[in-house]
This record gives sequence, C-alpha cells and structure tokens, in this order.
Amino acid sequence: MTSSNSDASGGRRAGGICPECGAPTADHYTPFCSKRCADIDLHRWLAGGYAIPAGDVDDAALAGDEGAGQAER
Repeated sequence: MTSSNSDASGGRRAGGICPECGAPTADHYTPFCSKRCADIDLHRWLAGGYAIPAGDVDDAALAGDEGAGQAER
C-alpha cells in the first residue's frame, strides 16, 4: 500500500487549507491552492506587509547603551 498526499481532486492535498482563500491546497503550490494565491502572498511579503513594527529608538538611549558597553571593557 502506498501513501499519497493527493486525492482524486486533481492533485489537491487532503486536509490542507490555503491561507489566502480557504480552498484545499494543491501540491504544486503548497501551502496555497493556486498561483494566484501564492502571488498575492508574495506581493504582501515584498510590500512589507509581514514586517514587524518597531518603535522609535531614542538617540540618547542608544548613546547610553554604547557607553555602558565600552566602560565594561
């Protein structure tokens, strides 16, 4: 008996869900269901949509951190 990740639905994985649209995933575009959904996700990455927001850092705080590191040496 051989195991396969695809079923009779034309190369779609059983149990996998596309994170973009919720359709069953396709082996060729895993974890997505199609090139369209994969491209939407790629665009989101390239546009910075998945960037972690960072707070502003005070220049005085940076200068204080650098000074403390040099004093220890």
